[in-house]
Amino acid sequence: MGQNLDVELGGRKLVLHNRYETLSIANDALIAVWFIVGSILFFHESTTTAGTWLFLLGSVELLIRPVIRLSRNIHLGRVSKHPGTEDF
Repeated sequence: MGQNLDVELGGRKLVLHNRYETLSIANDALIAVWFIVGSILFFHESTTTAGTWLFLLGSVELLIRPVIRLSRNIHLGRVSKHPGTEDF
């Protein structure tokens, strides 16, 4: 995953990028928690159903990851087109 270095980053674009980056990191941490706890719950037959639900939740979180990235790109694109607006 290569990241582009945007030399023309203004203050607003940098703030927006950091907000979305923090949201993405939090999402990734939740994915790990759901899968770790789900895996632990699979050790006991009585908690297998709960583990299955956590695996499903982790899978949904994996879908949220590209949604966050796409939202960030769209938002940054709008700010770039309208540098004089307070769009965040």
